[in-house]
Amino acid sequence: MGEDAEMTHEFINPEPVVYAPSAPRLDLARRARDATERDESARDDIDAAEVFEHVRDINDPEHPYSLERLNVVSEDAIVVDDAGCRIRVEFTPTVPHCSMATLIGLSIRVKLLRTLPRRFKVDVLIAPGTHASEKAVNKQLNDKERVAAALENPGLLEKVDLCLNGKTAI
Repeated sequence: MGEDAEMTHEFINPEPVVYAPSAPRLDLARRARDATERDESARDDIDAAEVFEHVRDINDPEHPYSLERLNVVSEDAIVVDDAGCRIRVEFTPTVPHCSMATLIGLSIRVKLLRTLPRRFKVDVLIAPGTHASEKAVNKQLNDKERVAAALENPGLLEKVDLCLNGKTAI
């Protein structure tokens, strides 16, 4: 690929709406520490606020903004059934034809796999009616074999890690 091709990259959404971030939930760290101090064998409850804290700072693959700042993820779109060990995260791409939707969803899934207790089954889904290929992307994001195969691809894993480390992937 030549230099000109790299410099003329066309953005999917060249001017996304950027929102102010919400204040971090400082009580989460204190609550986790307090639970650990009480009983080392105690099971820490997980709620939507904690899951949101894990995913809010994932970077958009195309822009130097977090998923929270682009309103792609929100605490309201996260459902946690701690007793049933299930978490559902819905995200909203910035445009209905976003070709980065799968990478965004995969980044959310990887972040949660790396940070949450293994007892949870996590579903990562595009919010209904917000993407042209919603069903196909949701199927990819929630198929264990497809996710495992994607994470074996060094190039794709590098892009996911860039998103998780606050950098653009393209």
